[in-house]
Amino acid sequence: MLNTHQWKQIRDCCKNQAAFERLQQILSEQPVPPFSNNGQSSYSAHLEFEINPIERYKALFRVISRIRESLELNTIFTATAIEVRQLLNADRVAVFRFDPDSGYDDGEFISEDVNPEFESVLAARIHDHCFGEQFAPQYKQGRINAISDIYAAGLSDCHIDILSQFQVRANLFIPLLKDDQLWGGLCIHQCSSPRHWSEDEIEFVTQIAHHLDVALQQVEYINQVQEKAKNLTLLDERQKEEQRQKILFEIVNRIRQSLDLQTIFDTTTQEVRRFIKSDRVVVYRFNSDWSGYFVAESFSSEWKPLIDLIPNIADTCLQETEGGRFRRGEILAIEDIYDAGYSDCQIKLLEQFSARAYIVVPILQGENLWGLLAAYQNTATRRWTDEELQLLSQISIQLGVALQQAELLAETQALANHLKQAQIQLVQTEKMSSLGHLVAGIAHEINNPVNFIYGNLDPATEFTQDLLDLVELYQQEYPQPTPQIVEKIAEIDLDYLIEDLPKILSSMRLGAERIRQLVLSLRNFSRLDEAEVKPVDLHEGIESTLLILHHRLKSKPERSAIEIIKNYGKIPQVECYAAQLNQVFMNILSNALDALESVQNKLGVSFLPTITIKTALIKKTEKQPNNWVIISIQDNAGGMPPEVQSQIFDPFFTTKPVGKGTGLGLSISYQIVVDKHDGMLECNSQPGEGTEFRIVIPVKHS
Repeated sequence: MLNTHQWKQIRDCCKNQAAFERLQQILSEQPVPPFSNNGQSSYSAHLEFEINPIERYKALFRVISRIRESLELNTIFTATAIEVRQLLNADRVAVFRFDPDSGYDDGEFISEDVNPEFESVLAARIHDHCFGEQFAPQYKQGRINAISDIYAAGLSDCHIDILSQFQVRANLFIPLLKDDQLWGGLCIHQCSSPRHWSEDEIEFVTQIAHHLDVALQQVEYINQVQEKAKNLTLLDERQKEEQRQKILFEIVNRIRQSLDLQTIFDTTTQEVRRFIKSDRVVVYRFNSDWSGYFVAESFSSEWKPLIDLIPNIADTCLQETEGGRFRRGEILAIEDIYDAGYSDCQIKLLEQFSARAYIVVPILQGENLWGLLAAYQNTATRRWTDEELQLLSQISIQLGVALQQAELLAETQALANHLKQAQIQLVQTEKMSSLGHLVAGIAHEINNPVNFIYGNLDPATEFTQDLLDLVELYQQEYPQPTPQIVEKIAEIDLDYLIEDLPKILSSMRLGAERIRQLVLSLRNFSRLDEAEVKPVDLHEGIESTLLILHHRLKSKPERSAIEIIKNYGKIPQVECYAAQLNQVFMNILSNALDALESVQNKLGVSFLPTITIKTALIKKTEKQPNNWVIISIQDNAGGMPPEVQSQIFDPFFTTKPVGKGTGLGLSISYQIVVDKHDGMLECNSQPGEGTEFRIVIPVKHS
């Protein structure tokens, strides 16, 4: 039989964690009772009472162990109900929970273990309008309610009705507290008959309830921790999602702001690598034979760039399958290349990238596979998350949009350029046609009267000379003229007239001849009769252009004459569209004159303007099978800054004031030289020095 000290030790075992092992040790130290001669123990008469306390504490030990092993309240409550009912031999053990919003008037049984002879209480809800006001405060203070017989305990009729509907005859109610608040109760019901609850039973159930309180608090704490962990996880996921959306927004925004694919690719690789913290992120483009090359990459400092290291990549697998799975839009995520079942050649290729793990997502331009977006982990294996796969997939879609946008833009620009070139061609054609007809018309209108004048100059000279000879003869035959004749001779200054009239006729002849040369130059410039390609003397075209512009070369009071320096080489006739090349000479020389006049207006007569025209022949060689002619037109005006020089051949670009130029002259000239004659038109300009235009065309037109 246990002594008082052992009872105290057993009770203390329930109060701390180390007591569990101590409990077993104490129980094993109990002395074995001696046997009498008839084989019966003198201890046997007290066996029923002495075993029960030990079994109760074993049950307590199992309940506490279950509480420690499980974090699920229903599991704890069910195991507790079974242990307590079996140990106390009660008809029902149940756990009751109050509805906190009812003021302790409502509640329900959430767990039970019941004798099959009696009904379950789990399906029933309890409503007691008196309980919350009368009893809840007492239970909060830890009151225990032990009723041996509900009909002899002085209960109200409503309480008796509630208990009797569950077939309860004797009831033991131990409150369950959580955070010092009444949570529910542990109920032990005796349904078959009244029952007296002993102090040991009450103390045992109280200890059980105390540990259930701990379980409630423990589960609450764990729930709070789990909730915090969940919230932190949600916060982390939300932050990652926000970051992912931010990256997508930045890339989409860059696509909208920039029309440069390289800028978009560079930004994408940098942002993706920063977000997923990988060693390398690349954009890869396929060639027509399904080999490929890297067009952009971002990598951490300890790795070398692949763009320079491996300029062209031949993946036989991708070449044989023409893009394989990626053409179907599939994503490939590899945690370890050495566990992926790859062939030796594939491993060798990936080792060139220093890759250990990687993700690859296809970049589709419409329905066509354009390339790949890939992220590499070089330092170790890596398990790629769904969020990372989703991010790369979303970004690859945006890159596909950028490619389509770039393609559409290129088509639009090509169409715009085509329309612009058509407009330029139309303007040029109309301008050349109008100019040609105008020049030809003017030349014709001038040529008729000039020819009439020039044709009559010889007879007029002869007739004039005859008259002068006659006057001289009269003077010899009649040396003493009448007073009237003397007066007339003095009035007309006959001696001066006789001396100057031949000079006037000679000047008239020179003027008529110059007009005839100008008309011929105008007709040569227009070349309406030479619309097809014909061999032409380019020097003649240059001279015709200079003759037309002669009036702009002369000196004026505020500025010096513009000097033309000609360094003509020996060049053959060139097969060309003569009128169009004359237009090129006119445009370039006119621009040079404009530039020189602008400098003259600033510097005055101190500035000595010059235009140097050079021609030369480039003979054919083994590398260059054709003869070429170079025409260089160079001025000593102020030159052009680089930003202007880069745009001078663009249609409608001009630096002249509004109304002074169309911006088409050099654009048309470029088209004539490059497109019509398969030549080159180059501009070399140094700010502060001058500008040179070089026209290079083949001697034979192809």
